[in-house]
Amino acid sequence: AQATLMTSFVKNNLKVKTVALIHDKGDYGKGQMELVRKNFEKLGGIEVVLFEGVTTGAVDFTAIVQKIKRSKAELTMWGGYTSDASKLIGMIKKKRVKTIFFGADGIYGDSFVTLAGKYSDGVYATGPNDTSSNPLYKELVARHQKKYGEDPGVFYVNGYACVQALAAAAEKAGSIDYKKMRAAMFEVKIDSPLGPIGFDKRGDVIGAGFSVYQVKNGKYTQVINLTS
Repeated sequence: AQATLMTSFVKNNLKVKTVALIHDKGDYGKGQMELVRKNFEKLGGIEVVLFEGVTTGAVDFTAIVQKIKRSKAELTMWGGYTSDASKLIGMIKKKRVKTIFFGADGIYGDSFVTLAGKYSDGVYATGPNDTSSNPLYKELVARHQKKYGEDPGVFYVNGYACVQALAAAAEKAGSIDYKKMRAAMFEVKIDSPLGPIGFDKRGDVIGAGFSVYQVKNGKYTQVINLTS
């Protein structure tokens, strides 16, 4: 679902014609970019001019940045995590390669901005919808801050909602047997820090989704809500 929403945003909002898809060769990163490539093929009108993996943990990304430059990709999309992404965008900016940078949710969060520094400005990323105005969200975060003395991580409330859903399924099933809980999960409807959520017939969550964010002045700012 995230890959579908990302490609739709690229076509409808960024309006580029050429894209480089770079990943860290991992299940998450490569898998994400493979789905993105398939979705671009379905959408049409956008050419994937480069699809390549890099070695995670590498110190020097000069070779891949030169390939991005030669490909003349208007947009570079990244499948992977913060550490590699921060080095990649830094090299792209230092080499003055003119390409927009857009990462999946693996780079959404303060740690990317901290590591990439000034080079993070203008970067796009997907991330969970902002539900910070939800009273349950506020209560949960306040409890975390009181206990640990710091803000929770980006996906903290999503994880909490997941546990809520599992607990509700176990209660409804009257069992922690996998098959019984799975059957009960389709009937689960809960109030969570993400808002009211449930599950459709495929098991996908209803009521939670992703947004596109962009780094502006050292902070991720929501650009558009992409909830499907």
